[in-house]
Amino acid sequence: LRGIKDRVDKVLAKLSPLFDQLYAAEGRPSIPPEQLLKSRILMALYSVRSERLFCEQLAYNLLWLWFLDRELDEGSFDPTVFTHNYERVLSADAAQLFFAEVYDLSRQEGWTSDQHFTADGTLVEAWASLKSFVRKDGNDGAKVKSAKDDDPGNPTINFHGEKRRNDTHQSTTDPQSVLYRKANGQASKLCFGTQVLMENRHGLCAAITVHNPIAQDEPTVALAQVDEHRQLHRARITTLGADKAYHQKKFVAGCRDRAISPHAACKQGMEVAGLDGRTTRQKGYQTSQRIRKRVEEIFGWMKTVGGMRRTRYRGLDRTQAWAYFVAGTYNLLRITRLAMSLQAG
Repeated sequence: LRGIKDRVDKVLAKLSPLFDQLYAAEGRPSIPPEQLLKSRILMALYSVRSERLFCEQLAYNLLWLWFLDRELDEGSFDPTVFTHNYERVLSADAAQLFFAEVYDLSRQEGWTSDQHFTADGTLVEAWASLKSFVRKDGNDGAKVKSAKDDDPGNPTINFHGEKRRNDTHQSTTDPQSVLYRKANGQASKLCFGTQVLMENRHGLCAAITVHNPIAQDEPTVALAQVDEHRQLHRARITTLGADKAYHQKKFVAGCRDRAISPHAACKQGMEVAGLDGRTTRQKGYQTSQRIRKRVEEIFGWMKTVGGMRRTRYRGLDRTQAWAYFVAGTYNLLRITRLAMSLQAG
C-alpha cells in the first residue's frame, strides 16, 4: 500500500490544477477531491460495496486514514456528504484523466509496451431486475399474480409466451442497460459491454470503455480505442491480438488500414481477407496468441475484487467513471508489485 500511495500522490500532483477548480471556495468546507479519489482506490482495493459501508469502516481503520492523509481526530466522512461530494466533484472526465495519468506513470517507469496490444470484451451485469424490463409503450402484456397469494411489493410476473426485445422493451430501473447475451447457450441479462485494450509487456490496462454492446460491437470499440490511444499516448501500435470473435472482415480491414498486423485467432473453415498464413505463420502471431489470454486476469480482478461483476451505479456515464477508477487501481497495484519483484530480485 505504501508503493501505491507514493504513485497516487504523484498522479494527484499533476491533477492538482483541476482539483483547485473543483473545490468550492465558499460555503461549508467540502471534502477535498484528493481524498475522494483516494477513497475510490481503497473501495476498489478492499472490495467495499458501498459508500456508506466505506464511511463506517473508515471510522476505525487507521490504515485507511493514513492513506487518505487524514488526522485521527478528523475521523470518517458523513455518508451523505461523501456521496454528494463525489457526484459533484468526480465526473467521468475527471476519472478518465486519473486513469490516463496512471497509465502515463507506468510508461515513465518502463512497464508498458507501445507496440503490442490485445483487445477483448466482456459483459458487466446491470443492477436491474428482469422484472423492470417492460414494454416502452406501457402496454405490458405480462400477467401479475393476485396480491392476495403473493407479495404485493414484489409480485411474481409471468412472462411466458411474451417476446421481449430491446426495440420494444426497456428497463425502468436502468434504461441504458440492454438485454443481451454474448454467446448462444447463455442466458440473456440486462448488462453493459466493457471493452479493454491491454498492452502485452506486463498486462496493464491501456484503455477501458463501457458501451452498448448492441449499438457498438467489440471490434468497432476496439479500433476506436486504438485510435484514441495513439492520439493520447503517441503509441505506435504494430500488432493487435484478439480471440475468434474478432476474426471478421471489419476488424481485420480496420487493422490493415491503420498499419496494424491483426493477430486475431482464426475460426476453422473461415477465410478473411488480410489474415492468412503470411501472418499466422509468424512467430509474433504465436506470441500474441499466447499473451492475449492475460487480459482475462484484468477482467477477473475487476469483477472479483474491484466490484464490477455487477454495476453499482445506473447509466453509462457513472458506470464508465467507476470502470476508470477500478482499471486505474488495477494498474497501480500491478506496477507496484512489479517494482517490488524487481527490487527483491
